[in-house]
Amino acid sequence: MDEDLSIINSNTRNEKIKNFFVNNKNKIISVIIFLIIIIVGAFSYDKYLTDKKKEISDKFNSITIDFSEKTKEKTTNGLIEIVNERDPTYSPLSLYFIIDNNLVSDQAMVNSLFDTLIKDTSLDTEINNLIIYKKALYNADNSQESDLLKMLNPLINSKSVWKSHSLYLMAEYFYANNQKQKAKEFFNQIIALENSNPDIKLQAEKRLNRDLSE
Repeated sequence: MDEDLSIINSNTRNEKIKNFFVNNKNKIISVIIFLIIIIVGAFSYDKYLTDKKKEISDKFNSITIDFSEKTKEKTTNGLIEIVNERDPTYSPLSLYFIIDNNLVSDQAMVNSLFDTLIKDTSLDTEINNLIIYKKALYNADNSQESDLLKMLNPLINSKSVWKSHSLYLMAEYFYANNQKQKAKEFFNQIIALENSNPDIKLQAEKRLNRDLSE
């Protein structure tokens, strides 16, 4: 009797499973197709990103290797294109190459390229902070106090590893403009900062002891 009940229950269960698949066949097929599309799409997108990265890498290497005075304009245009690709690796490297080799004399254009990296490129936080610092450094000689502070405030008001560098840049800016009290305040902030860069801290101490000790 128990065996018969067991067989009946098993048959009933199997019949329910069979009926479920029969009644929901279209839904199950749709779900399977949807999952396949997602998997294929994810794989294709990953391959696209990999191929795009290699393409930008090859382009950057080719442009910088072939750089000379004769190819200056071609190099500049090619590197600007890479900056505008918003690649987290080669876009910053392209802008650095432009600045290091004085390929663009228009300060507004260079600042626009900086903004493309800072605002529109997906970067690691500290890489983004480094680019903010480099933008301020690039503009330091020709900026008003308020403009330079506006650029550096995101770092000065953060715990970034570039905070002490930013404080030092402002301190030297004030010192160069004979605003010694303001310079002293910024140098002292570097000394008081817990995670201050050791070399920056040493330079701040030297400046305070040698030039601002009165």
